[in-house]
Amino acid sequence: MKIWDTISRAYAGYSNYFIDLLVDPIQNGMLNPFYFLIAVSLFVWSLEIVWPWREKQKIIRKDFWLDAFYMFFNYFFFNLLIFAALSSTTQRLFSELMTGVGLPTSGVFDFMPGMPQWARVLGFFLIYDLVQWSVHNALHRIPWMWKFHRVHHSVQEMGFAAHLRYHFMENIFYRIALFVMLSYLLKVSLPNIAWIYAATTLIGHLNHANFKWNYGPLKYLFNSQRFHIWHHAKDIPDTHSKGMNFAITLSIWDYLFGTNYEPFDGRDIELGFEDVENFPQGFLEQQIEAFRKK
Repeated sequence: MKIWDTISRAYAGYSNYFIDLLVDPIQNGMLNPFYFLIAVSLFVWSLEIVWPWREKQKIIRKDFWLDAFYMFFNYFFFNLLIFAALSSTTQRLFSELMTGVGLPTSGVFDFMPGMPQWARVLGFFLIYDLVQWSVHNALHRIPWMWKFHRVHHSVQEMGFAAHLRYHFMENIFYRIALFVMLSYLLKVSLPNIAWIYAATTLIGHLNHANFKWNYGPLKYLFNSQRFHIWHHAKDIPDTHSKGMNFAITLSIWDYLFGTNYEPFDGRDIELGFEDVENFPQGFLEQQIEAFRKK
């Protein structure tokens, strides 16, 4: 009954939250993620239109509308269907487990007196990004996880909305790892988390965009479209047979762990994977495909 109560409260809470996002763009001074997603998408799309990297690629590229649907589904609607209840249940079970063995349930770093908020935010962001990098690496190295990640790599023409084209199972892989680890390690105020999430969304849009821009020396710090395009390369070198350039927001992890690969300007390289042409084209078909035995 406790678990069922947790699930019902989670659904009711997220449903009310989502409705509030739609009807109240201001959010009492807090960032409204729904309208922010629309604003940042229009901004990055305008950069693609005005300053395209691949000039022959159409403004409404292949799978543009499919990726737009994925964007809103994975950012909001998936929570309404599955994740709100799953994450709340995970948190409750994890808290009960920690309490049962006599360990704190959250905020381990709270035991460090005088730790300033800026240090908490920086620590949160670095751990957040490293966890995502690690999960992304696993998605390429573990065969049954790769079956889900193939959806993201089925993109054949790159654009900003491809950032959020991924199988719904990836929400579970990424978010539960982040949710448990970050809530357990470090307490950070909700407004700061919201701004971190906004910044990573913008950078994620930019590193998938058809946008003519060179980051210069900052490429060693931030993921860019010129760096990330190689992650989607159809032809993978033998030296990086399990993938390369796993960066989500920060590229430093790839340089530190030797998974970086950028031999030349990859503007016109072929994207996808072997036999990508026969991969299902629709949203539902792509979700089902990952569960098929092959």
